[in-house]
Amino acid sequence: MNFQQLVLASHNAGKLKELQAMLGQSVQLRSIGEFSQVEPEETGLSFVENAILKARNAARISGLPALADDSGLAVDFLGGAPGIYSARYAEGKGDAANNAKLLEALKDVPQEQRGAQFVCVLALVRHADDPLPILCEGLWQGRILFEASGEHGFGYDPLFWVPERNCSSADLSPADKNQLSHRARAMALLRQRLGLA
Repeated sequence: MNFQQLVLASHNAGKLKELQAMLGQSVQLRSIGEFSQVEPEETGLSFVENAILKARNAARISGLPALADDSGLAVDFLGGAPGIYSARYAEGKGDAANNAKLLEALKDVPQEQRGAQFVCVLALVRHADDPLPILCEGLWQGRILFEASGEHGFGYDPLFWVPERNCSSADLSPADKNQLSHRARAMALLRQRLGLA
């Protein structure tokens, strides 16, 4: 499959930059923001359902093949929460509020019960009604810290301990994070599927 351009079903500039860096220069990633400011309602009950829903919506609006990423943090002690609601965990009040709510939910939980994983599902559709979306999943195992650490990244990065690097995700340089993260793992699979690896 040869794609010159893909529309990314996200208005998040950080995500666009991160995914473009991972995808490489042979495919141009454009933001859905060029075509519409309206976000589709994420009515799915899983990362897979929401990724497909967002990709179909972006393809319908733009007329281009579309890539969607549905990602989040699944904390073992919380039964997988915040999960698909990660970005809206604190009623849409932003990263700082989400992090504060998570720390509060885990305030008396000992270190050995703070396991978590970042999850990323990438869905690529050739057109809005594509019956065979390409799906790639990446998991990044770690645990939740007791307080924020690091200056890089976004979202829950300051609270996510990366055992193989002995630091938080927000302590990693963007280049390092792009090698290790859930998104990097899903994107490596997608690059293989597209013949870019």
